[in-house]
This record gives sequence, structure tokens and C-alpha cells, in this order.
Amino acid sequence: MRKILIVDDDQKTRVLLKTYLEKNQYEVILSHNGESFLAELHAHSEQLSLVILDVMLPDTDGFALCKQVRQRSNVPIIMLTASSDETDRIVGLELGADDYIAKPYSPRELLARIKAILRRTALETPSARYYRFVGFTLDLMERKVLDNAGAVVALTGLDFQLLKYFVEHPGVILDRSVLCEETRGRDAGPLDRSLDVQISRLRLRLNDDGKQPALIKTVRGAGYVFSADVSVSHA
Repeated sequence: MRKILIVDDDQKTRVLLKTYLEKNQYEVILSHNGESFLAELHAHSEQLSLVILDVMLPDTDGFALCKQVRQRSNVPIIMLTASSDETDRIVGLELGADDYIAKPYSPRELLARIKAILRRTALETPSARYYRFVGFTLDLMERKVLDNAGAVVALTGLDFQLLKYFVEHPGVILDRSVLCEETRGRDAGPLDRSLDVQISRLRLRLNDDGKQPALIKTVRGAGYVFSADVSVSHA
């Protein structure tokens, strides 16, 4: 059973989500503030499949918690925000969140987002294991990226999924809608900048110059292309 950790300061919301998600075969751990969340994260970090963070909390905020989660884990993160301000969503994505959902929302919509993320970050049995490109190695079996020194590159689950899709299609111009569908299970609206934020974050992790990128290039009016040579192997 997949285990989900939720932090929200509203008791009714916590109880509603726990009841609904447990009916859909998820194990749910609840926290009411940042302190209790961090304690639960420490106790269950190895077993968690996903984390849900409310942005507004009494003792801290979801952004600070998102940053702390990313310092120790690549577990997928969904952020809940009461604000319709695009800035909140962008900040969360830049800090490493995998998705966001604005309040008010239905438990059914949240469940759909959870399923989409877990489906795309699930460990698969790959036909090839290693993809090597300009000083990096992507390991599909371990779901991690290593640099030349053997150090792990910190990526979120959806960042890994995006990079995986790029290295599987080197030299191919990939439309924004295709990339959004691959990583989030839905197309992006005309004003949705979440993919742009994710691309910028991935470039940063790969030391790819944002102003003159050499790896992930923008093709104006068409999408993005992964321009590096990629070698594929089983060992």
C-alpha cells in the first residue's frame, strides 16, 4: 500500500483527505504543523510514496518544508495553495515540488494528481539501464543521475522523468504539450509556466547555461530539443 504524508492545519481537511484516500487504498499519515511533519518525515522517509504540503501553516510555510524535504529525499511533492497568484506556484516548483493544486479543490481531483505522479515515477523494468551524456549517467534501474565524480545529482521525481524522456529522444524537437503530458499527465494551459520552471531547474542541475544552453535547447515556437549525444547500455 502506498504511503502518503499530508500536512495541513485544518482538521476537517485532514480528516476528509485521510478518509477519502484510505478508501482508495492509500495509507495516510497526518501532520498539523511543520514540526510534526518533519518528525513524521524523519520516521517514515524510506517508506513514503508522496508528500502533500499545505503552503500556509501556523509555525512555518510549505515552501520551507519543501526545501527541507528536497535536502534529504526525492519523494514526489504536491503543494496545496489558497492563492491564485502564479508566483506561489512558481516558487514551489523552483524549490522542487512536482505539482500544485489550488484551493478549493475536490478530493477526486487531488486523487487524480496523485495517481498521475505515482504512475510516472513508478519504477519500471527498462530495456536499457544506463544513458550517458556529456559527463552524466542516468541510471533507470536506480532512478538516479550521477556526475563524472560519481556524485548523485539532486532531482525531483518529475525532473528525472523529464530528463529520461529527453535522453530517450535526443535530437528530436519535443512539443510542450508532449512534455507536459509525459511528466504531469495533462496539457499545459497557455499561461502555465510550470514546464518552463522545470526546464530551468533541470538545466541548473546539469550545469547547462540558462542563457546559452548546450544540452536542452529552446526551439522557438516549437518546443525543446536535447542536443547532446547519448550512449545507451545495460552495464
